[in-house]
Amino acid sequence: MTPDVIKVVARPDYFIIAEFETGEVRRFDMRPYLDLPAYVSLKEPGLFMHAHVEHGTVVWSEEIDLSPDTLYLRGLPE
Repeated sequence: MTPDVIKVVARPDYFIIAEFETGEVRRFDMRPYLDLPAYVSLKEPGLFMHAHVEHGTVVWSEEIDLSPDTLYLRGLPE
């Protein structure tokens, strides 16, 4: 089972730095996802920067989130 995210930092270059409950930190590039319908609104200036953690998952709104599995398995160790 993938560990939960406990802290997230969104960078202006559309990278996410996520810290997991294990203490591991991963860097994840959101740019390839920004043309997908679920994430296209994150291109809006400032919205991407509002990433935060709820229940171990990175979220931007009630409709937009990114699973810890994706961040952990596809992110690069920091």
